[in-house]
Order: sequence, then C-alpha cells, then structure tokens
Amino acid sequence: MCLVPTTSPTSVYRTIEAGAESWIARSHPINTGSRRKRYSFWENTQYMAEGSAVRVVGIDLGTTNSLVAFMQGDQPTIIPGEDGDRLVPSVVAFDADQHGFVVGNGARATLLKDAASVVYSAKRLMGRGVEDVQEELKLFPFKLVEGLAPGDVLKLEVGGLQLTPPEISAYILLQLKMNAERFFGAPVTRAVITVPAYFNDAQRQATKDAGRIAGLDVLRLVNEPTAAALAYGLDKNRDGLIAVYDFGGGTFDISILKLHEGIFEVISTGGDTHLGGDDIDNLLIAIALDDIAGDADLSIDKDAIPTGELVQAVRKAVIEAKIALSEADETKLDAQLPNGKQYTRTITRAQFEQLIAQTILRTARPCVQALKDAKLTAEQIDEVVLVGGSTRIPAVRALVDELFSLSARGKKPHTELNPDEVVALGAAVQAQILAGANAGSALDDLLLLDVTPLSLGIEALGGVVARIIERNSTIPASATQHFTTGVDGQTNVAIHVVQGERELAKDCRSLARFDLKGIPPMVAGMARIEVKFLIDANGILHVSAREQRSGKLAEIEVKPTYGLTDEQVETMILASFDHAEEDLDARQLIEMKNEAETILTAVEKGSSHAAWQQLTSDELAQIAACVNELKTSAAGSDYKLIRQNIEQLDKATRRFAELMMDTEVMSAMKGQTMDAAGESMGADVIAPHAFAKAEFEEDTVAEEKT
Repeated sequence: MCLVPTTSPTSVYRTIEAGAESWIARSHPINTGSRRKRYSFWENTQYMAEGSAVRVVGIDLGTTNSLVAFMQGDQPTIIPGEDGDRLVPSVVAFDADQHGFVVGNGARATLLKDAASVVYSAKRLMGRGVEDVQEELKLFPFKLVEGLAPGDVLKLEVGGLQLTPPEISAYILLQLKMNAERFFGAPVTRAVITVPAYFNDAQRQATKDAGRIAGLDVLRLVNEPTAAALAYGLDKNRDGLIAVYDFGGGTFDISILKLHEGIFEVISTGGDTHLGGDDIDNLLIAIALDDIAGDADLSIDKDAIPTGELVQAVRKAVIEAKIALSEADETKLDAQLPNGKQYTRTITRAQFEQLIAQTILRTARPCVQALKDAKLTAEQIDEVVLVGGSTRIPAVRALVDELFSLSARGKKPHTELNPDEVVALGAAVQAQILAGANAGSALDDLLLLDVTPLSLGIEALGGVVARIIERNSTIPASATQHFTTGVDGQTNVAIHVVQGERELAKDCRSLARFDLKGIPPMVAGMARIEVKFLIDANGILHVSAREQRSGKLAEIEVKPTYGLTDEQVETMILASFDHAEEDLDARQLIEMKNEAETILTAVEKGSSHAAWQQLTSDELAQIAACVNELKTSAAGSDYKLIRQNIEQLDKATRRFAELMMDTEVMSAMKGQTMDAAGESMGADVIAPHAFAKAEFEEDTVAEEKT
C-alpha cells in the first residue's frame, strides 16, 4: 500500500619530421609513429613523480569522442591516444570469433565495411529502456537482442555478441585507461568521469557501472557544464554569473553557475539527454536515403530496408558536409555507396540551417527554464561558455547570441578552449582536487557545489508524487518527510522511488521499489514513517524508511530499473580478466589486418602514379614480392609477421615516396618563375628563413673578352 504524507518536507540539506617521410605513413594516417609527439623518459618520470601515489585522471566519456586528461603542474593537459590523436572516437568494433575489439579511429573505419560489428553513440543508450530507443535504433547498424521485456537491461547484438551499453562504454573507458597508463608508465585505477548535467539516476549509475567494468574506481561523477566552468575558471579567476551551453554529439545541457572567490556554485541546470549532433546527422541521413531511393540511376531498391553499410556511407558523408558548412557557404554531400555508385548532392549553408532549425531550437526552452529557475534574466549573465562540437555550427552560435543578448551588450561567448576538450580539462581539475592539490596550487581554494537535475520523491496514496528533494538542490543533499498508513492494521508499506517533474508517479521515471515490513498493527494514521533521501556527491540516491514507534527500518542504495546488479557487474569484470590475454592478441591481429588492407590498397593506387614509371625493374620486383608476402601473412593469424611485412613494404616503397613528392612539386611549379612559385605557396608556408629574390653578379671577365 502507498503512504500518506503527514507534513511538508523538512530538514533539507545540500602532434612532420623534416626530410622524406615514408610514403606509406603519408598514405595511411593510422601509421603515424614517426609523427606523433613523443614524451621522453625524463618527462614521464617527472609526471609519475608528481603525486604518483594518488594519480587520478579526468575522463570525458562522450557520445562522439572521448578524452582523458591530467594536471601537469597547474595546467590540465590532454593525454594523446596511441595513434597520436587527442580525441578517441567513441566507436567500438568487435570480432566475436577472435574475442577482440578495437576502439577509436580503427573501429570507425570498420563501419563502412562491416557495420554490424561496430557500435557507436552508446552513451545515448545508457540507463534507458527498450521502449525509449525503438525509434532511434532504426538508423543504427546494431539491433536489440530479441525477447527483451520492459524493465530488462538493454542488450545489443553487435558482431555476434550480446552487450549492454555500460559494457560498450567500458571498452571506451578501458582504451582511455590504457592510453593514460602508456603515458605515465604506471597503472591508473582512479578517475573522475563527466556526465551530462541532465542525466538521471539510472544513467549515472550505468556510467559508474561502466567504470567498474573497465577497472576504474570512479571517485566522482561531475556534470559536464560544471567541468567546463572549472576549466575556464582557472584562467578567469573572477566573480560573476556564468551560463554553460553544452551541445554535444548526443546530449544537451545548460547550467547557470555563480563563481565567487573560487567557489563554483551551480544554481540551476536543464537540458535534454536525447538531443545532440546525432539528431542533426540522423535528420540529414533520412533525407539523403530518401533522395537515394528516388534516384533510379543509383540502383537502390526504394522499398528495401537500407543496409548498415549504406547508412554508414551516407552518415560519413553527412558528418563531413556538416563540418564543412561551419566554415563554407556551400559544400558537396559525396557518398561512395556499397554498390560502387556515387551519390553526390550540393548543399548550401542556408539549406542546412533551414533543415536543422527545429532541432537546434529545442535547446532554447531548457535555457529559458534554467534562467527562470535561477531567478535571473539573460541580461544578468556575465559570461557564456560554449561546449561541445555542435556549438561550432554558426546557426547554433547565432541562437546563443540571441538567447543571452550577447551582441546587444557587446559580448561574445567563450570559445578560447577547444569545445571538444574543455570538459575533459575540467574533469582533470576536479580529479586533482580529489587527489589532493599540492600546497600553494591554484586549486587550493576551489570548491565545487553541483546540483541534482531532477526532483526525487515517492509515490503516495492515489499515485501522486510526494517530492522529497527538489530539482536544482545542491548536492550532497539530504531531506526527510514523514508519512503514515492509510488502512487500519497495515503492517507493510511499499516504497516506490521516482524521479521527474510530473505530478503523477506513472508519468515519472521509476527508480526503485522496496518494502518496509513488520510495522505493528495500528489504526490508520497512527504509524509515523520517516522516509529519508540522501544524494551523494555523484548524484547517486540512497533511501531509507523507518517506522518511528517500532524502530523498524528498511533502506536501499537505489539500483535503477535499467541498471546492472552487482552480480552482473562482477561477472563482466571477471570475464574481462579471464579473456584478457586472448583479447589483447585478437585486438592486435585485427589492427594489423586493418593496417595491411589499407596499405595494400594505397600501393595499388600508387601504381597508376607517374612516379611509378621511374622505378627500376629491380625496385618494382622488390615491391611486388613484399606485396605478395604481406597478402599471405594478412590471411593468417600471426600479427607479428604481418607487422614485419608491413615494415618491409614500407622500406621497399621509400624511394617511390621521394619520387612521388618530387613529381608533385615539379607539377605544381610547371610554367612558373621562381618568384611566382614562391608567391603561390602562400603565407602559411613554414621555412627556416624568409624567401627572398635571387641576386646575380655580372660576369665582368666575360664582358671584357667580348
């Protein structure tokens, strides 16, 4: 039976080397070992010496890209991945037969040839139920496991495996953990992970589960807008009201913060955990697929369900066009379809902005509500910080300008820090604070006061919601409310914990249910039941219920409907230990095979280049022999042999690389004077000294002879 409230809530507490570079390395971006920034043993030793006993990293687990950072002195610094890139695409490719996986750029390349074995944007699925994701899955290459019932943990069919979103996210976190451990030369086991401010309890718990599966002790979950403010706050060190507009790949957040004497106090937050750049991509993908189906020349059955490879080819073209339109007024949406046909369409920025207008407008309402909750007007906001790759879209920046009246007040939004990196930088700041800042550090006086994004309560008699902790309450937070029984002789009460802003429990998200049993029988209304809610610094909820007359107590750490049990998480962790060695071998084999395939394709294309004809017969024979050896090894399962054959082919094609470079330079300078050629190189050419006109002295001896 449900509870009856007795009183109102009380006690609320709250990375080019000089010289000729390998042609393969230029043709194959993944093979960038000679170009990536290297850190000396001395540097790494220094980093390890800086509080190595309490090393804590900051992680931005993003929908599109993820990053890991640490504090180098008083400056947060991004740790590059094994390919030298700072951003690690949040994409995972699986090989069920080999028990292997690849995370990042390698996995993204697999999307175009084997879409069903790749998963991306898993963050959008964290803590969600079957009924929440049906519409979205239509454009994803992966499918749900059959037979899932409402309330079951979401499982996906990917590459012959069945995986939950926290498990998939754990692979991304594991890659970031490996990047950090390679950088430091020491184990990394503790982290601060950022989450969207509007993540509910289920989504936060799913993120912590992912961290545990990856072998990380998650010290704190920090709201992404708050982390961004921390990153900027170190440089600004000023008082005022800050709005953080965070429009990423899969989520949107807006947070209003008050910065005063090093205290970052979040006073309101809002957003949409299912609104981001993915929605813009999906809109354009749907339009392009309709366009393709209506073009008879492309030979695509308009009634057939688009294949995963087709969708991914179009998705790649859409994303490239979206990025180009942030700078250009017009671009081509150019996709190589799986049947070999080419789909090309010109799109202008005006058309693009018209198509996405309603999507980006959806960010306005949460902004207005956040200002209202903070009891502020747009004109009272001193600074606006832009976070997330989607904020590079000019139309988005124009909307932000309008929402906060920036131009009218002679202001501009802050974009000094890379919007893709700022959240990870802030997470590194919070990580160092938790690890214990060095005495005299700029972090000494920083204090972070975050808030809970949604109200929390229980279902009371009649299905109404009795709110116990209101949204935008500073966390940690604690609150109690008293209830009584509604029926004579009632000895058992069901506690139904919900989260949301609706008045009826059926319209809110159910978080947990538990029973308080053994209440002495008494007249309805006589029992006095105290329900206490406690939200910890991660935003995770703990609930207890006590009948005060008898002292009977029941309590629970809320395990959300779509979360994982401790047994499930433990099983996943043990499985990762059991398969660790074979997983690593399989992963290296997959990576070497992918690299071999790309290099062989590059050599085949290079054979049609003019420079190829300048090679001697011996050189051509050597290249051909190396190609055959690489093809043979790539068909096998010895990744070390594949790597050795790649290096041999690299060495065999080195002179070709030099000839090709010479040919390209001569072609570019053909018919030009030296002056003209120098000018055509532009102002951005970097040279050891400034270019100057050649000076010639007259040959006076020759003149005398004539």
